Amino acid sequence: MEYFSAIVGLLVAIVVVTILLRSVRVIRQQQVGVVERLGKFRRTLEPGPHLLVPIIDSVRYTMDMREAVVPFPPQGVITEDNLMVGIDSVIYYQVVDPVRAAYEAQNYIQAIEQLTMTTLRNIIGGLDLEQTLTSREEINQKLRAVLDEATGKWGIKVNRVELRAIEPPATIRDAMEKGARAERDKRAAILTAEGQRQSMILSASGDREASILRAQGERESAVLRAQADRQASMLRAEGEAQAITTTFNAIHAGKPTQSLLAYQYLRMLPNLAKGESNKVWIIPSELNDALKGLGNIAGRAQAAADDVEEGEFSAPTKVDVFAEIEAQKGEDAEQAQKSVQQAIAEAEALEGRRVARLDHERGNAITTGAPEFGATEPVPTPQPEQDPNTAG
Repeated sequence: MEYFSAIVGLLVAIVVVTILLRSVRVIRQQQVGVVERLGKFRRTLEPGPHLLVPIIDSVRYTMDMREAVVPFPPQGVITEDNLMVGIDSVIYYQVVDPVRAAYEAQNYIQAIEQLTMTTLRNIIGGLDLEQTLTSREEINQKLRAVLDEATGKWGIKVNRVELRAIEPPATIRDAMEKGARAERDKRAAILTAEGQRQSMILSASGDREASILRAQGERESAVLRAQADRQASMLRAEGEAQAITTTFNAIHAGKPTQSLLAYQYLRMLPNLAKGESNKVWIIPSELNDALKGLGNIAGRAQAAADDVEEGEFSAPTKVDVFAEIEAQKGEDAEQAQKSVQQAIAEAEALEGRRVARLDHERGNAITTGAPEFGATEPVPTPQPEQDPNTAG
């Protein structure tokens, strides 16, 4: 009998301990317990220990008040242009009213998923593929507004809605890749053509300026060579004239006789006959006169003394060739300095025109996007340089 009493006492103690343990409930941080008494909502339990009425009260739901993330699998959605795209979405929500979340919706996560699917189909159905791919922010805002309005009565707040991926069909992706590649190739071809055009423009401008400079250099060279030839011809003519004058004056100053002239003429005859190509030698008619002159030397000597003397001739004036050379050098140096200054001025003017043209082309490029092809400045007609020796 005592043994049976001990067993009954032990069972009663176990039942009492179990009831006491079930009457004490601890709620963790960021959680809320929903208590029901005999199947009816009684109260909510905040984080911490709580004492419940055994058997009568029970914690029916424990709600997590933290923000939760729910990823939804890809959903097939048809766009306005009848293309099927797969959209993978993620929703960030938070329970703000645990009682309504427990009793207003049987399974609020499944309800949010189905609502998200139908809302996405409505939104994407009014957009074409290009708008769908480029309007994620707009789609997120519309979807969040609809979900927030629908889940508010469930005690749930949707904080954010994100579309993780929008997958168009494989054929559409290939077409888009080909279009993007063609667009990149087009831009590359345009840039290459623009670079070649600019290069050709710069090369043509450089060739034009080089041709102008070469033409100016050739003009200066031709002018200088013409001036040098002219001065050389003038110097040779002046030298020959001076030599003839000197010889003429020297001969007349020496008062030569007819016999001397005849003798000199006879001495020149052998030189006339020395040519290798001379096969026949014709005696000129002047030889008879020369022989007559030699035969009458004695008679004419006396007559010459009685003849009236011819006019007196003075010796020629000595020409200072070195002074003339120095004077000519001075004139040449002065003329060369003038030519150099003129060439520098023309080069500076040409550079100024080139800079102005480049500034004008850059202004056109800023205004219209690209300089007009083939725009060139008129080439100034080079003016012939006036010879200072012939001026006036």
